[in-house]
Amino acid sequence: MTPRIPENIIEQLRQIVGSDDVLAEFDEVLPFECDAMTSHKHVPGAVVIVSNTEEVSQVVRLLSQNSIPFVARGAGTGLSGGAVALHGGVIIEMARMNRILEIDYANQLAVVESGLVNIRLSQAVASEGYYYAPDPSSQTACTIGGNVAENSGGPHCLKYGMTTNHILGLEVVLPNGEIVNLGGGLPDAPGYDLLGVFVGSEGTFGIVTKVTVRLTRLPQAVKTMLAEFTSVVDASRAVSAIIAAGILPAAIELMDNVTIRVVEESVYAAGYPKDAAAVLLIELDGLEAGIDRQVERVGEICRANGSRNVRLAKDATERARLWAGRKGVFGALGRISPDLMVQDAVIPRTRLPEVLDQVYKIGEKYKVKVSNVFHAGDGNLHPNISYDGRDREQTERVKAASAEIMELCVKIGGSITGEHGVGVDKIDYMPLIFSDTDLTAMLKVRSCFNPDGLLNPGKVIPVRKCGMDKPLSELRKLEEKLGILPI
Repeated sequence: MTPRIPENIIEQLRQIVGSDDVLAEFDEVLPFECDAMTSHKHVPGAVVIVSNTEEVSQVVRLLSQNSIPFVARGAGTGLSGGAVALHGGVIIEMARMNRILEIDYANQLAVVESGLVNIRLSQAVASEGYYYAPDPSSQTACTIGGNVAENSGGPHCLKYGMTTNHILGLEVVLPNGEIVNLGGGLPDAPGYDLLGVFVGSEGTFGIVTKVTVRLTRLPQAVKTMLAEFTSVVDASRAVSAIIAAGILPAAIELMDNVTIRVVEESVYAAGYPKDAAAVLLIELDGLEAGIDRQVERVGEICRANGSRNVRLAKDATERARLWAGRKGVFGALGRISPDLMVQDAVIPRTRLPEVLDQVYKIGEKYKVKVSNVFHAGDGNLHPNISYDGRDREQTERVKAASAEIMELCVKIGGSITGEHGVGVDKIDYMPLIFSDTDLTAMLKVRSCFNPDGLLNPGKVIPVRKCGMDKPLSELRKLEEKLGILPI
């Protein structure tokens, strides 16, 4: 049962943001019970819709003073349960803070509110020849503040890097309500790199309200290719061969046959070959001079590694269609089952063939349907398991298969997340790659900003596995007070 927020607190929240922007009835808050990772559902005690930094500060100060846990939420597109109120408390909804505050083309930067939808910034600056490079597959819905929290990537992070490579400054509301500014318009601000600490902190250090981002020039030339393969192993070998040849594509995405068929039978149909075991969606960009030769070399490498056909998009329309299919994968997968377990491991690129083979075998072992679509260029796997969460026995098999896949990736030298974050979904895997000492160090850093543990509790660090009984005593008392169960 979700703990109720005291009525006097609800009334004070209404005084801050207005009566219509505080949701406290069960049917009002139920839509906020999960993010895109539907296996983690927890109904919040209330939802507060904020419109500006000052409102965020006042709301946070009130909740902090009354020891009520709170979580910031953007569009709810996350895939780790990171924006879920695990044990009641209040969700602070940021989506209304969606303005572009400043665009400075001379210095190639923009200042935006954290609730701005990712793609809208690129749309706003495209006419001047710029764009915002990080492009998660959910970029038509996800917010830039959420991208900062998770250090999101996307297909083009192979060449252009993660969100952290494009952030110059942040305005943040700390867990006590104080407003601080980190970084700014300069590429390297003096002092400690707190900006780097906050990007990827998954909303456990503070709530981002404004973001200063780096704008990137649109490339002179873009070439998009689709390479067809008769085996997933051949496709994954081609990926390593392209990189080994000294070619750095903007993106290399791999889709297996299950994914291809699901997309082609949906509104996202992109003209992918339904009989191919796998396809690589490869994009090259840069200067006009030399790009045609790169296209030739990539085609040669793909054919040398078993590609039966390599197609070059003939124009921008065909390119957009190929990418719409890739970015519509998760929507298309929603047609074949009510729930989807999405994993986010990173492995050495050269180990792709053997790991993919093992992933399919794990799916067979647990009798679950596994599909693969992922950022192959940097080894960022996204094994997807389709299932029906209403079937408890099936759900347990999915969880077991998911855990075995993650353990496999760690065993061969990989990591448990590349861009989706740890949240609550991967918290139990943290001890697979970090020692007690490592986890304790992370906890100490978090405690500097979030000493009472009220901001987004129960995420990222498995507190009860840190082996720090005495220093953690106060946090554990707080956990007990909030009803947080041992991990």
